[in-house]
Amino acid sequence: MKKFILGLFSVLSLASMQAQAQEQEQEEIVKPWTSSGHVGLLLNQSSFSNWQAGGDNSVSGNININYDINYNKADYTWDNKIQLNYGLTKLKGEKHKKTDDRLELNSLLGKEMVGNWYYSAFANFKTQLDSGYDADGVRNSHFMSPAYLQIGPGLLWKKSDNLKVNFAPATSRFILVHKHFTELHESFGVKQGKTMEYQLGMSIGGYYKLDLMENVSMENILNLYSNYLDKPQNVVMDYQLNIVMTINKYLSTNFTFQTIYDDQAFSGFQIREMLGMGVNFTF
Repeated sequence: MKKFILGLFSVLSLASMQAQAQEQEQEEIVKPWTSSGHVGLLLNQSSFSNWQAGGDNSVSGNININYDINYNKADYTWDNKIQLNYGLTKLKGEKHKKTDDRLELNSLLGKEMVGNWYYSAFANFKTQLDSGYDADGVRNSHFMSPAYLQIGPGLLWKKSDNLKVNFAPATSRFILVHKHFTELHESFGVKQGKTMEYQLGMSIGGYYKLDLMENVSMENILNLYSNYLDKPQNVVMDYQLNIVMTINKYLSTNFTFQTIYDDQAFSGFQIREMLGMGVNFTF
């Protein structure tokens, strides 16, 4: 009898453990929220003492955050991306200077239409965190000046979280600046005496991420915007390339290249390039 009871107890315990394991696997399978990303900290330091070739002591650092929070369930998809880059450098005998400064938030909501096509709505926000200065030391930007906001409905083609293109033919674009930048003249496309410029046009946003090889990933982000209300042929372009080469769990080499063409802000291509090795935390 004791053997029978022990045997029955063992069978019931095993069945219970298997049921819990199956429930856990099902929960993991249907889990709608996923998140991934990394935080990188790059530090550089140079020091010279009686160095005949010359040189200035310096310290510099950059923090880079690239984080995705995505939702997929039934016929809905919702992709969110946070990007933050900030860097400072300090030369001996001089004030610290900003070497990188960018904050961008993206949100893209889709409802399945047919196949890989979705009805969509998106929002994109860009600004910087700190003040910027020109070659003469005059402040020419700061937090929320300028700031860019785009919102609009559209159609999304999405193969996966790593490959998608969004078409938004009725996108509202707002350019925001503080009034002291437009007191004497137009600034960042905002007319003199104003603090906001409204535009209506078409936005196209593309995203493609792939693994070039083991521990090397490449991320491509492209945004195009044409303003119907003024010179629609002058398309605003923002392209960004991010390459992360993972050395181990905590060390990586990061390369970022970004180019922007916006003739209302600057008559030419704006280019930003960063390369460094540092501490990397992956989530």
